Amino acid sequence: MKIHPLPPLNSLVGFEAAARHLSFTQAASELNVTQGAISRQVRHLEEYLGKPLFERNTRTIHLTPTGNQYYETVRDSLLHLARSTDEIRHWRGDQQVTVVTSTALAAHWLLPRVPEFKSRFEEIDLRIVANDQVRDFARLDCDLALYYCSKPPKDMLATPLFAEEVFPVCSPAYLARHPHLASADGLADCTWLWLEAAQRDWIGWPEWLVRLGLGPMAPRQRININSYSLLIQSALNGQGVALAWHQLVDDHLLTGALVRPNDLVLNTEGHFYLLERPGPGSPRQSVRQFRQWLIEQHLADTVRGSESTKPAA
Repeated sequence: MKIHPLPPLNSLVGFEAAARHLSFTQAASELNVTQGAISRQVRHLEEYLGKPLFERNTRTIHLTPTGNQYYETVRDSLLHLARSTDEIRHWRGDQQVTVVTSTALAAHWLLPRVPEFKSRFEEIDLRIVANDQVRDFARLDCDLALYYCSKPPKDMLATPLFAEEVFPVCSPAYLARHPHLASADGLADCTWLWLEAAQRDWIGWPEWLVRLGLGPMAPRQRININSYSLLIQSALNGQGVALAWHQLVDDHLLTGALVRPNDLVLNTEGHFYLLERPGPGSPRQSVRQFRQWLIEQHLADTVRGSESTKPAA
C-alpha cells in the first residue's frame, strides 16, 4: 500500500533543526547550508501543510501550536529512522560505544582519561558526543550518557558516579594580589568569573551564596563567560575567581595551577550520573566494559582526590 500523503521530505530535516534551535541561523550552521535555504525549506513545508509552523518576529522565531505538535512527530520519526539507520551501518558493530556528555565533563574529566581506556581496550571504538542542550535524556541517541543532575532522571537507569562540591578557585598569583579572599566578605572585593550556562541543574554564584547562607552579594567586577572550559582558563590566567566543580578541576588543584582561597564549599544534593535507557536484554560487551571502566575511574578519583580539595594555607 502506498504511503500517502507524505510531506516534502527534504524540508523535514531543516524544519526539525530550526524548531530544535528556534533559530534558522543555528539550523543552517548545523546542516552546513545557508539561512536562506532553511527558510525556503520551512516555507515550502508550510505551504504544503497549509498552516504556519513558526511565528516570525524581527529577531526571533517561535513555534505555533501546530508547529509544536508537528515538531514532536517529526523529531520522533527522524530519531527512529536515525537509530535504525545507525544499527544497519554500524561499521564496527559490537565494538563501538557512543557516550554523550556535557562539554565541561568531556573536556575536564572524560577526555583526559581516554588514553588509559584505549590502552586497555584497543579494540573498542569510543565515540564521544558533547551536548549541553539536553531536553529529554531518554531521547539521547547513545549507549551511555554522563551528566550532572540534581535528581535521577525519570525513565532512565541512573547510576550515581560521584557527588559534587562547588567552591571558589583562583590562580595563586590572583590570591597573592587579593589576600582578603581568605574570608567570605573578601569575595565582594574581587572579580567574579560568571558562567552563563544553559546546562540544567548547574549552580551559579547567586544560588551558591544563598545556599551557603551568605545572603545577596555583588562583586566589584565580573566577567561573563558562556563556557565552563573558558571560565576555568580565565581563572588559570589570573583574571578572577570562579566557582569550580571539584571533579572538573581536580587536576588543576593537584598541580597547584589553581588554589582554593578559602574554605567555603557547597556540597550539592545532586550527582554526576551514568545514564542508560532501560530495555530488554543486556548491553553489548563493549558497553559493559566501558561502563565498568567508568566506575573504576570514579573509585580511583575518590582516593586520588582526597588531598586536592583542601583550601590554600
